[in-house]
Amino acid sequence: MFNSENLSLLNDLEYDLYNYIISHREEVVSMTIRDLATIAHVSPTSILRFCKKLNFQGYAEFKLYLKMSMDKNETIEYRNNTESVLEYFKMINNNEFNEVIDLAASYICKVHSVIFLGIGTSGILANYAARYFSNVGKFALAIDDPFFPVRVESEAVIVVLSVSGETKELINTINQMKNENCYIISITNSSKNTISKISDLNINYHLPEDVLPDHVNLTTQVPVIHIIESIAKNITNI
Repeated sequence: MFNSENLSLLNDLEYDLYNYIISHREEVVSMTIRDLATIAHVSPTSILRFCKKLNFQGYAEFKLYLKMSMDKNETIEYRNNTESVLEYFKMINNNEFNEVIDLAASYICKVHSVIFLGIGTSGILANYAARYFSNVGKFALAIDDPFFPVRVESEAVIVVLSVSGETKELINTINQMKNENCYIISITNSSKNTISKISDLNINYHLPEDVLPDHVNLTTQVPVIHIIESIAKNITNI
């Protein structure tokens, strides 16, 4: 509803209305359009224009969406992290997982450097991974800025970290790296996403995602740390 694209269309009066609604959600859902117009010092027509810019047919539809989003926030229940982590370790207790870790380590051993890519929480993990790989003697870098210009002058393995596997900025960077003959390893939550499909090797951990209504992802990252550390330790054995 209140995304950056829609908000950029608002004028100064509508920004004031937006700020009032955000600060008084519970009161607004029970107000008529005239009630809101009076207390926010705007006309009913201005409120209708505001709703249209947010892609609602009218004030009634806008109020319904506002109430539903509030109800959703109140009823969200998240899985216990311990359950998710135990589920992951139970799932990877097999030769197939060990083989894919070995394969990733063998490709990284063949090149001069490894570059970790990630944004947001995955960007923080990319920095952790670069430090961890450096600790085992492998030259490693982390890039957590999606607009950072990446140029690779020698053979490198690119390790992409993304829970959803659909981050557009990362997809664009992967396309660029593939044109420079880099080997792409991705670590994602599932194998059914764009990043996993355009990677040369995908490692996935298949856990239920915990995502807030405003797209904040709270899915545990313990599996990602385990995968990173497992690959790094395997490098020392090759």
